Amino acid sequence: MGTPIPGPEWRSDGGVGAVAGAGGLHLYQLALHERYGPVVRFQLPGGGSGGAVSIADPVLLEATAHVDKRPAKLFEFLAPLCEAGNLQVLDAEEHGPWRRLLLSVLAGRPSHERHFAGFTALVTDLADRWAEQAGHAPVALQKDLTSLSLRMICEYALGGAATSDIVDPDRVTAAFEDVLVAHLGASEPVGGEQRGVGSLAYLRATVDRIIAAYRRPGRPVHGDRSDLIGALLAAGERPARIRDTVMVTLLAAHHTTGVAVSWALHLLGRHPDVAARVADELDRVLGERAVPDYADLRRLTYLDMVLKESMRLYPPGPYGAREATEDFSLGGYEVPAGTTIFYPFWAIHMNPAHWPDPGTFRPERFTPEAVAARPRLAYVPFGLGPRSCEGAGLAMVEAELMLAVLLKRFRFRPVPGHEVTPVERFVLWAADDIRMTVTPRGLPHHAT
Repeated sequence: MGTPIPGPEWRSDGGVGAVAGAGGLHLYQLALHERYGPVVRFQLPGGGSGGAVSIADPVLLEATAHVDKRPAKLFEFLAPLCEAGNLQVLDAEEHGPWRRLLLSVLAGRPSHERHFAGFTALVTDLADRWAEQAGHAPVALQKDLTSLSLRMICEYALGGAATSDIVDPDRVTAAFEDVLVAHLGASEPVGGEQRGVGSLAYLRATVDRIIAAYRRPGRPVHGDRSDLIGALLAAGERPARIRDTVMVTLLAAHHTTGVAVSWALHLLGRHPDVAARVADELDRVLGERAVPDYADLRRLTYLDMVLKESMRLYPPGPYGAREATEDFSLGGYEVPAGTTIFYPFWAIHMNPAHWPDPGTFRPERFTPEAVAARPRLAYVPFGLGPRSCEGAGLAMVEAELMLAVLLKRFRFRPVPGHEVTPVERFVLWAADDIRMTVTPRGLPHHAT
């Protein structure tokens, strides 16, 4: 027997009361690690009688970075979205090739460039609507931006302009919202489950129609690595697995990107000096252009730092989990095979040993020199290891594009008296949205 891992006493309710009393699992993790140190054993509701081992130190995380297994019980709620096996818990042998295929598309520049114009049009449409609203009523950032991110990922995952005769974007968006309410909502409205079943069937039928279009005579499947469904077909994936992949892609990308952008705007609204520096950079790089080209994103270095610091303070997904496949040592503790390993991303990002004055918004933490001086796992907004987010690169392109377009056109200010409280609801949400006043900036004074 090794040294016992510290943590709170076990409760008969499986830990539900402790989590609720802290205000949510995200806040509970902060409190646990502040009290017990970098490694904590605690009762994870729904995680089994053995509890979970939570790790908030980036150096100790290295011992788990190779683990390629998720705890099946914790991801059962996603099973209804998949026909050919829950993609979140595929065994390593099957998961590896599927992940490599997704990365070949989602992480590649051809994919990003192909869809950039479509993404830009969608962001511009939202900006136009906000311009009409400016001066009349505050905007609800998370409501509008998560709707935008869903439209963007639908355009991406369902083929964009190539399938415009097949896909009804408004109906797809509404159908996926029904699915989210039915399978992920804390409480379902009357008829929600039935609508969710019908909407899930509609989405799968839509993917089938796209597959049929790809197989029309005269349109060979050539494995275009900028096209998700085309690449899956070229790899010989069966229709059920393609449908599952599209559903999981929609799920993973729906709330996360819009939520990340909303938190960034929230922070900029409270730090006008930082917002002014971002605006100056946009004016310098874009001149009088209202929107960036794809190549411009690489030149928006300060905007990139702002986004990363925002996701440090408010990681869209506040935690993750793995299952130990073998016994291993962790900072002087012995962790047996089968243990649930808990990744408290928010607590990792608030670790004062690696982030001095961690609650302060300071984009300069992400200069190349500052990044090189920290452990590589000190910043993990997209997870770590072989189960990290395959769409991280695409998400950054989408988020930076949203911020560039919106901050080029508008100034954002908090609504007086509106309290913004982070809550965990599959992603790190705001309890009553993030409401801000939007004011047009006008043309730059020194366009170049």
